[in-house]
Amino acid sequence: MKIRLWPTVLILIVVAITLRLGFWQRDRAHQKEALNAQIVAFENAPARRVSVDPLPLKSIEFHRVEARGEFMPERVVYLDNRPYNDQPGFYVVMPLKLEGGGYVLVNRGWLPRNMADRTGIEPYETPKGIVDVKGIARSNASEAFELGSGGSAARQQIRQNLNVASYAAETGLAFQPFVIQQTSATADKLVRDWPAATLGVDRNYGYMFQWWGMSAAAIAFGLYAARRAARKDSDPAAADEAADDEAAKEA
Repeated sequence: MKIRLWPTVLILIVVAITLRLGFWQRDRAHQKEALNAQIVAFENAPARRVSVDPLPLKSIEFHRVEARGEFMPERVVYLDNRPYNDQPGFYVVMPLKLEGGGYVLVNRGWLPRNMADRTGIEPYETPKGIVDVKGIARSNASEAFELGSGGSAARQQIRQNLNVASYAAETGLAFQPFVIQQTSATADKLVRDWPAATLGVDRNYGYMFQWWGMSAAAIAFGLYAARRAARKDSDPAAADEAADDEAAKEA
């Protein structure tokens, strides 16, 4: 059987790419499953106290934490484009001045948008004085897609995203390198129905099977084309007939 070089090379490239993408989606699913297991273990572990001593992000992320201090409403940042149940709104991110020194950012919860004024902030409560905050340590206060710096320019109260290190440089405050996703209630009219930390494991497996299905389809097409070419090579009359058909179509 005579093998056509370039069609074969093209099919092999398609098979290699789709197989690799399928394995990549499988690895992503396994990573998410491992992270989910780790998060469940952290949820059942004792809460860690946040104080002036720096806590490395790698050692604290997804752990339950407790902090005691005073909110700083004058430094609040509202993260825009954070929908909840298909309703537009903001995340309210506010520094907490820790008792004993140091600062940590707290994602206090979700606030609906004022539909009459896009930049208007609906009323909510901020407890005064020393408060106890419980929550989950996260690497950020949630991230949304933005082009360039988007709405995250320094000193804007309403922003698209907020980076802890950049905000520390902007304010001159010594923040812990993580954000507390608050879970404790403080009667402040904010919603704290947080999305799961990892989602889409089933979707990753679905993409894996799609890529591998495309790989199998490419192999099947290659075998079919090779078989058809072999039949033409072994049957000159059929090849001449096919050539005559092509010539008739052109005429």
